[in-house]
Amino acid sequence: MSSQTLKVLGALCSSPRDELSGADIARLTNLHSGTLYPILLRLERAEWLRSRWESGDPSELGRPRRRFYRVTALGAKRTREALRELRPIFRRFVWG
Repeated sequence: MSSQTLKVLGALCSSPRDELSGADIARLTNLHSGTLYPILLRLERAEWLRSRWESGDPSELGRPRRRFYRVTALGAKRTREALRELRPIFRRFVWG
């Protein structure tokens, strides 16, 4: 799992009941759209995330509609598992 993917999952898992827009995730992770959106697409295809388009007409909103992302129960579980697997590696690296 790449560090960029971990950043995205960290942003989404920091408040798993909330939805974040792609722009929110980009701001939290400092990732550019060319890196961020392929990660979001892969995580959604793996069913780690769900997304939905904001309701409303863009002309009424005065801006393009946003796409909101939320981590699924499977995604939260797999993220915890991945972090558990990485913890010993980081511990050795930092304290080794």
